[in-house]
Amino acid sequence: MAVDGMKKGGEPESSDSMRMFGAVLQALREHSGFTRAEFADLVQFSKHTTASVEQGRRMPDPVLVERSEALTGNTGALRRSAPHLGRQPGLAAWFAQWARLEKEAISLYNYECRAVPGLLQTRAYARAVSMNVPPVPAEDELNDRIVARLARQELLSTRRNPPCAFSFIIEQAVLDRHTGGTEVTRELCDHILEVIDRHWNVEVQIMPLRQPEHAGLDGPIALLETPENQWYGYSEGQKNGRLITGLKEISVLQQRYAKLRSQALTPEYSRGLLEQMRGAL
Repeated sequence: MAVDGMKKGGEPESSDSMRMFGAVLQALREHSGFTRAEFADLVQFSKHTTASVEQGRRMPDPVLVERSEALTGNTGALRRSAPHLGRQPGLAAWFAQWARLEKEAISLYNYECRAVPGLLQTRAYARAVSMNVPPVPAEDELNDRIVARLARQELLSTRRNPPCAFSFIIEQAVLDRHTGGTEVTRELCDHILEVIDRHWNVEVQIMPLRQPEHAGLDGPIALLETPENQWYGYSEGQKNGRLITGLKEISVLQQRYAKLRSQALTPEYSRGLLEQMRGAL
């Protein structure tokens, strides 16, 4: 399975459905006699955003769809096609395949040494993470990212049949960094503790600051198991990512993750450390 990358400028790769929607929007706009600048003013979105949607690079905001319908004769073409667009807003194209596999996974393992995993983030922490890494996103792009990240947290639900078994290993240094400030970190610790309490299918382990033996020195690890007991891995770096399907690569990642679980604090001690860190804030 190939994984798409990013276009120049950091915008996610488009899909056929996004390009089709954009072409229809452009055709209806031109048929209605509006220049792009005029149309952008009328729908109250920037010219850049309007151009990105027409060129299939950006998912259209629902408000943009409705205002465009009203300006182009209420044909229904935009309103009816928008729900079938093929990329979730806020998710990079290279991550989209992994996100689809996550929805059906029965096991999901995540070791993180850079930031708290998205499935455990709060809105404020997600915003702080996005604002810390240049280039600073536009407001609509930032909101897309946060909405998509928080929506994924439905995966933690024990109402899924069967529920997915989650294992998270997080470096203590990630929490000690206080990304976003003290208040954001306090809320984040409270949230993680609440997730542990509410979800019997979620196990969180903290990798202590001092651990001479460490199997994760090559970076983050993400693994998942499908209902057919097939395993996939995911690797993400600066401005890129890839889905891992090779059995040998996945075997190596599984060995490393198993070692990490034995080196990190137990779930019980990890909870105690989280409570201690929370109390110190």
